[in-house]
Amino acid sequence: MATTSALLKVKGLQVNYGGIQAVKGVHLEVAQGELVTLIGANGAGKTTTMKAITGLKPFSGGDIEYMGQSIKGVPTHELLKRGLAMVPEGRGIFARMSILENLQMGAYLRDDRDSIENDTERMFGFFPRLKERASQFAGTLSGGEQQMLAMARALLSRPKLLLLDEPSMGLSPIMVEKIFEVVREISKEGLTVLLVEQNARLALQAANRGYVMDSGAVTMSGNAAEMLHDPKVRAAYLGE
Repeated sequence: MATTSALLKVKGLQVNYGGIQAVKGVHLEVAQGELVTLIGANGAGKTTTMKAITGLKPFSGGDIEYMGQSIKGVPTHELLKRGLAMVPEGRGIFARMSILENLQMGAYLRDDRDSIENDTERMFGFFPRLKERASQFAGTLSGGEQQMLAMARALLSRPKLLLLDEPSMGLSPIMVEKIFEVVREISKEGLTVLLVEQNARLALQAANRGYVMDSGAVTMSGNAAEMLHDPKVRAAYLGE
């Protein structure tokens, strides 16, 4: 289990869309340095939970604590300053800006120019394809390349907590493997990650711990390796 000194604590979270309660009393924790995954079917409330954590969706009940403080009502840009960054489903890149300009946007809160240059080169090391196309408009990239760019841009903000929402969505198997290779690498380096992912097998293989969401509630949680072998998880989410 995560410790009481969790970097992120979601406590009894409730989120409404119109008259519908999309998230119903969710509890979850992410400890410093952990990679935690949130899996579940479409419409389970995973993305809504992520949006609530990042200030993109107001919540009606419960609380979210980040670094020991409630962040209820804190705007997204302020959370980014505090080191909470998200790569959203759909990527959200700036299509009419170059790859390099997109990356620079990721570092706009920083003023350590030399370190930014070093970090940019490091991202190009993770994703050589971005370096080859550095001056190209981001909107001309493939879906997989756009996902790489969105991840690299978020990492350039030097987050303390990185939220990844469906990073493998719509990508080819080769691109999915590349994205997860980087997810595993940044996790090994100690970055704290909360991952929402449709590919439950890949997510649980990469994660330390997992939560299963169904119809707006957490229905199971535990060690990710053990969940991979749980008959209920295998039947519902691994197609076995």
